[in-house]
Amino acid sequence: MNLSVSKGCFSYEKEQPVFEDISFEVDRGEVLAVLGPNGVGKTTLLKCLLGFLKWQRGSASFMGKSQRSFHGSSFWKEVAYVPQARKQTFPYTVEETVLLGRSPYLGIFGKPGEKDRLIADKAMRMTGVDQLRNRNCSDLSGGELQLVLIARALCAEPSILIMDEPETGLDFRNQLIILNLIERLSREEKLTVVFNTHYPEHALEVANRTLLLDNCGKAIFGKTEEVLTTENMEKVFSVKIRIVRQEENGRVHASILPVALIREEKE
Repeated sequence: MNLSVSKGCFSYEKEQPVFEDISFEVDRGEVLAVLGPNGVGKTTLLKCLLGFLKWQRGSASFMGKSQRSFHGSSFWKEVAYVPQARKQTFPYTVEETVLLGRSPYLGIFGKPGEKDRLIADKAMRMTGVDQLRNRNCSDLSGGELQLVLIARALCAEPSILIMDEPETGLDFRNQLIILNLIERLSREEKLTVVFNTHYPEHALEVANRTLLLDNCGKAIFGKTEEVLTTENMEKVFSVKIRIVRQEENGRVHASILPVALIREEKE
């Protein structure tokens, strides 16, 4: 497996666990969606995977190696991170920003060479931002900036790509561009992609596997179509739903139709 977590647990000091005994695994070329209500720990889980927060119990493995066995920049040659796009305040061009993805290979004072620029060119072409290379990132739209951040991550030539709500805040077109890119990276480049999302439809559209977190620190993990059932979704989100499927050009697309709030018995 490219990525696995065994009995992962985390809680902030003197608080109940955000999540406990979470286990999952994702293979090469697979997409994992992390889904759940606000406040259940989706971003916290990603921070634990990236080493920004320490597991209290349990462990993670990347490319068959324990997370603890990586040292220095070796981790960032295998794993790349795409944060949520926020307005850039530094006057970097798109090309300069994408080249920052080569940092694990260059060291503190290293400068990108011809090979690094060729890799950056490929990353910009893959994400469709090559025509923006001389634009200042502070002048980009949210969708354009999100694609630039993905290109920066791809510039590290990782095996695993971890993305924090890559489609949030984007319009319909840009959401679809991001989802199509995720699917293409997994299928053509054989990248393992992990992304958290607020949109169940997006998980149904591109994710092979889904980790559904609830408000009690527990999770359901498995194949997406087996996890995102009416029963599981209603239990986790407390909303009556219907899953509507529509075939288009030989492919079945699924949408989640929220019907009504589920009231607690005490009400």
